[in-house]
Amino acid sequence: FLNKAIFLDRDGTINEDVGDLYLPEKLIFIPRAIEALKILQKEFLLFIITNQSGVGKGVFKKEEYSRFNSYFINRLEEFGITIKEVFSCLHAKEERCICCKPNPHFIQQAKKKYGLDISNSYCIGDHPPDIKMAKIAGAHSIFLLTGHGDKHKNELIVQPDCIADNLYLAALWIKNRKDGKNDDLHRNIN
Repeated sequence: FLNKAIFLDRDGTINEDVGDLYLPEKLIFIPRAIEALKILQKEFLLFIITNQSGVGKGVFKKEEYSRFNSYFINRLEEFGITIKEVFSCLHAKEERCICCKPNPHFIQQAKKKYGLDISNSYCIGDHPPDIKMAKIAGAHSIFLLTGHGDKHKNELIVQPDCIADNLYLAALWIKNRKDGKNDDLHRNIN
């Protein structure tokens, strides 16, 4: 029995994208994102895959990022949400690493480590690379209009399974789809 997973982007998906985020006081959860994660974790293991090039660019230190990440996970745990693992690419884009989205490196790692059924898993994010990563890995995808989503939606080369206004509506879409309530696959929900 393979586990199904949700691979979530962080900034602009779960929390407001305030630029390079490493200070706890700047963490603002997007409205209803917590509710969304509660719905999703009933059926899926939750993972975060995040590109944090601020470390590679020297904007903040790796230790600062690690501290913030622990704080972030603890805050979610206070709401009863378990993030199985956070996968972070800390390289600057110019480094052309193997872990930066859209490379599905972290999805492959998670698949091996946790025995995941990627074909029944989802990637959710507000940037086109989140959607491209899903396609390369063979997962479903939902593009969000929160964060930078609205600004980047015209750059989508790979079409997502769904475009949603926010993570909460994305969670409902996944839940309805599982329950056989979504009549058509490609739809915009707002």
